[in-house]
Amino acid sequence: MKMMRTMFITLLAVVLLLPAITHAQTPAANKQVLLRSEAELWSKGNLAVADELYSPYFVCHFIDGIEWRGVKGIKDAVTNHRTSFPDWSEHVDDIIAEGDRVVIRITSTGTQLGAFAGIAPTGKKIRIEEIHIFRLEGGKIVEQWGMPDVHGLLEQLKPPPKSATPTQ
Repeated sequence: MKMMRTMFITLLAVVLLLPAITHAQTPAANKQVLLRSEAELWSKGNLAVADELYSPYFVCHFIDGIEWRGVKGIKDAVTNHRTSFPDWSEHVDDIIAEGDRVVIRITSTGTQLGAFAGIAPTGKKIRIEEIHIFRLEGGKIVEQWGMPDVHGLLEQLKPPPKSATPTQ
């Protein structure tokens, strides 16, 4: 009888814990989610992938105070950014994962062919470095802290200084 009870409790524990175990994400699996987001969503503009990779409760905090919320927020951000820089591409230079967090260091490039941050299209090709920290839950991105080199980006989009005209 005691053995039957122990077996029943063990079986019950397995049945109750199995969903949690199968939904647990490893750091390696979390890295793959981020690599896919960078390659397919940001670098190719495939908005459909956002539904698979981002939680409806997603929130992005950017260093300059900008926030995006939900799957619609990330889709709008990608659409707006790729309108300004249609050839936007993000290359992952480093990726580190532990627990539910993934940190990436990326190099982003693009040509400004649309207005960006109040700056008319310049046709300039830019290159910036970025660092992002992500938190994942159940295989989906739920939170992001973004630290792009905004200053470097804006400096690259500045018009060249006007040449001094000699005075007579």
